[in-house]
Amino acid sequence: MNPSDARSAHGLAAGVRRRLGSWHRADVALFVPGPYLPTAHDALRESRVGLGAQDLFPADSGAYTGGMSPPMLGSVGVTWALVGHSERRRVFGEDDALVGAKLRASLAAGLHTVLCVGETQAERDGGATLHVLARQLSVALHGVTDLSQVVLAYEPVWAIGTGQVATPDLAQQTHAAIRAVIADGHGEASAAAVRIQYGGSVKPGNAASLLAQPDIDGALVGGASLDPDAFAAIVRAAQP
Repeated sequence: MNPSDARSAHGLAAGVRRRLGSWHRADVALFVPGPYLPTAHDALRESRVGLGAQDLFPADSGAYTGGMSPPMLGSVGVTWALVGHSERRRVFGEDDALVGAKLRASLAAGLHTVLCVGETQAERDGGATLHVLARQLSVALHGVTDLSQVVLAYEPVWAIGTGQVATPDLAQQTHAAIRAVIADGHGEASAAAVRIQYGGSVKPGNAASLLAQPDIDGALVGGASLDPDAFAAIVRAAQP
């Protein structure tokens, strides 16, 4: 729930546009809270920066008070959607089945969709990281045969907002394992083509070392994205 008001959201989007609006060496999208989508769309108009929604509801219409349908989002200029973020799972109680339903609804509406997966500290300490990731991917991607509109984001929950960050080697090992899961379920070609982002306290100071790893294709940026200068530095680290 950041920024705190519409004026700040417009300023953030405008700042990102000034720094990255014509940047063509990496795909960039800004995910803002639902109330700010129209003002962010206005600020990003005629730029290369995509507009993303932080969540959606897996139905086109109906009696779902508070829900935002994929067609609603598309009507205000949204081209990207985020599903399965750890906070949606932890705070709002979303399970793998609901995340999968959201993913399929988003793709059916033609949205590029970022699917988040990741383990908690307890799951990592218990040696369950790969089991958790394989389960999340298997359920969410059930019935999805075309991954061309899907971006995967590995977010170690223990690193989000804590200042902790996986070392580049550890992040690379986990990303490679995720790619292997995709290869098992969707074939080597899909595994090679799908983009896998790292998200866990990514900052300008650690972005380059993370993004240099062979299986890390981008970053899902949290707090640092609220500073246009810091966000632009991370993006430029992807393709210097």
